[in-house]
Amino acid sequence: MSKEINVLIFPAGEINAVELCDALSTCVNIRLYGASSVERHGVFIFKNYISGLPHISDSGFIRHFNSIIAEHRIDAVFPTHDDVAEFLSANRKKLDAIVIAAEKETAAICRDKKRIYEMFGDYGFCPETYSETYDFPVFVKPRKGQGSAGAGIAERASDLPMDIENYVVCEYLPGEEYTVDCFTDKNGALQAILPRSRQRVFGGVSVRGRSEPLTDEIQHIADTINSRLKFLGLWYFQIKRGSEGMFKLLEISTRCAGTMCLSRAQGCNLPLLSVYAAMGYETAVFKNDFNITVDRTLISRYKTDLMYENVYIDLDDTIIVGGKVNLQAVQFLYQCSNEGKRVFLITRHNNCHSDSAEDTLGYYRISHDLFEEILHIDAQTPKAAVISPQSSIFIDNAFAERRAVHETLSVPVFDVDGIEVLLDWRK
Repeated sequence: MSKEINVLIFPAGEINAVELCDALSTCVNIRLYGASSVERHGVFIFKNYISGLPHISDSGFIRHFNSIIAEHRIDAVFPTHDDVAEFLSANRKKLDAIVIAAEKETAAICRDKKRIYEMFGDYGFCPETYSETYDFPVFVKPRKGQGSAGAGIAERASDLPMDIENYVVCEYLPGEEYTVDCFTDKNGALQAILPRSRQRVFGGVSVRGRSEPLTDEIQHIADTINSRLKFLGLWYFQIKRGSEGMFKLLEISTRCAGTMCLSRAQGCNLPLLSVYAAMGYETAVFKNDFNITVDRTLISRYKTDLMYENVYIDLDDTIIVGGKVNLQAVQFLYQCSNEGKRVFLITRHNNCHSDSAEDTLGYYRISHDLFEEILHIDAQTPKAAVISPQSSIFIDNAFAERRAVHETLSVPVFDVDGIEVLLDWRK
């Protein structure tokens, strides 16, 4: 497949946008773009980033969106929010690119939990719902919502919200909770069903999950949903065990889930398969047969106004730390190589070790070609003496060396832990 496919992620700042970026950015025939109406994390991860879009509620949104599609020759758009997926699906005939989402009616049903329960109310996996008489405790959640916002247990009538018509009230389910990632091909065939347990949840988002076996019970639920609704590409549903041990349906979504990374780790890149399905290609799915657990936490990405062309970096305890290669340092070295920056290795290694700096690089399989020059200095020569301060930065584990370079040359300096500030995560 040689044709390059231009894919736009919108909005591009949420957790699932990060997963889409990770899933698609290294695919050789995908050129990835991110766009947002509200500035969040997208600018830190998308090399091709477009900011300042109007909200979908703006009367001029479609005209503006189509202008972006035309300017960047976008082939397909991946919505990352349920409201956006519903809106783009409903307006797909007005858009000049393919929308990677379920068809209009499916998107509308999946956005409203009351409609979901009405559609599947005749199946045993649908939880019991209440409208007037309640069997407390019950679980209350917004008809249209995401994560756990506005949801909770009601122990008595006084716990119910005043605007109850905007909520669904269903039986309380005490058991374990699963998310099941799915993929439906261009012909409507369900090609992937990948259950994962939600073992730790933060802010309504699963941050620890584990791959789980596909049982006949889960297979039946997935097949039933896929037969009643019309999906294209990835989607997922959530289930929870009731008091009798059977799984009950919580919700269905037509967008990417942030923890779909777990399915991708098993060998099923559902975002990429979705792009291919939307473009009309045949797809096939298989997964690796091993158990896997994912645990996620916040990570830091940085954006600075620092401009530099030359990097001076130490060897011992900087590139090599504790007898091992510092992977973050090597990542930065290759980033410099990609960007055409000159890297100078500045070291006293030959004075302190029986082997040479060149031998050490060879031992650790680090190419000499990563460096513009290897600058050997003796114990009496300050490193500041061999650094050209013009458009340069200095990286060294030794505080005294960093202070001397900073005070003498006014050059930005970084300890080993500061290398992460220099990494560019945009893809």
